[in-house]
Amino acid sequence: MTIDGTAARGLAYPALVGRPEPGDEVLLNTTALAMGLGTGGYAMVVAIPDRLPPDPTGPGHLVKARYTPLQATVLGADEQDSPHHDVLAEADSLGGMPVIVADLHSALPALLSGLLRDRPDARVVYVMPDGGALPAWFSMSIAQLKDAGALAATVTVGQAFGGDLEAVTVHTGLLAARLVLHADVAILAQGPGNLGTGTKWGFSGVSAGEAVNATAALHGRAVASLRVSSGDARERHVGISHHSLTAYGRVALARAEVPVPVLPGEFGARVTAQATALAQKHDLVRVPVDGLADGLAADEKAWGVRMSTMGRRLDGDLEYFLTCAAAGRHTATLL
Repeated sequence: MTIDGTAARGLAYPALVGRPEPGDEVLLNTTALAMGLGTGGYAMVVAIPDRLPPDPTGPGHLVKARYTPLQATVLGADEQDSPHHDVLAEADSLGGMPVIVADLHSALPALLSGLLRDRPDARVVYVMPDGGALPAWFSMSIAQLKDAGALAATVTVGQAFGGDLEAVTVHTGLLAARLVLHADVAILAQGPGNLGTGTKWGFSGVSAGEAVNATAALHGRAVASLRVSSGDARERHVGISHHSLTAYGRVALARAEVPVPVLPGEFGARVTAQATALAQKHDLVRVPVDGLADGLAADEKAWGVRMSTMGRRLDGDLEYFLTCAAAGRHTATLL
C-alpha cells in the first residue's frame, strides 16, 4: 500500500476488519510508522470503508480490547456458554504443573529449545497476557512454533485475544492450559512489543512477578526465567536486567525457582553476583549451558523461527538466549 505516494507495509486482521483486496481504499493508523517502532512498524488497517465485514454473530460474550473502536467479542473458556465452563467453574489447582515465567516474548522459542532438548514429548502451552501486543495473531513465532510442533497451543488472557482459547485472567488462563489443553508445562510471557520507560517500575514486564504469584496461588511450580544481556547498550539491562530484579525481587511475593546459567568469564561472574539479590526470596538453581548454543541454532533452523531480541540475533546476544534455554533445561528436570 502507499501513504502519500510512499510504499508502506500494512497489516490487517481479517477477523476484525475483513480481508483487504487489491485496489481497496483503507483507513489506516500510522502511529507505529511515525514513531519508528522496531516492533510493529506497520500501517494498521482500521477499516475497509467500502466493504465492511459482517457483524459478528458469536458465540461468545467476552469483550476484549474493551471500549476501543476494534473491541472483539470472543468465546471465553471460562464463560458460562463455554463447553469448558464445567471444568473450570470450581477449578483451583494446577496440580504442581511447572510454569515458566519470562519478561519478553522473544524468550519463547529459546525456552522451548532448552526444554524440548531433554523432554521432546512435553506438551507446552503458551499463556499470553496483555502487556505487549493484544492480538496473538501478531506473533510470527507462535505460528511457526505451532507449525513445527514445538508449541501445542496458546491461551490469550486479560485484554489479549486470538489464542486457541480465551480466558478472563491469568489464573483461568493457566487453569485452562492445564485442565483443558492438558499442558505438561505452561510458558507465560507478554506478547511482542513490551513497554518500558527507563524507570524502576514503569515497564510492562512487572507482570512477570504477578505471574509468579498467580502460579503459587494455583499450586503450580513457578520457574522464573531471568532476562540477561551482554549486547544491550543500556546499562540497566546488562547482566541481569533490572526488569527481572524488580519483578522477581519486589513484585513476586511467592517463592519461585530461578535458573541461573553457568556462564564463563567476568560476565558470568557478574550474573552470578547479581542473582544473589534474589536468593532470600527464591531458590537459585545453577544450570550448565553446555550444548545449548548448538541446540538453539539447530532449532532455529528446524522450526523456521527467528531467534531475535531487540533486533539482536544469536550471535549478537547469545547470553540472553542461553539464559532462557537454561530455564527450559531446568524445567525439563521437573517433569
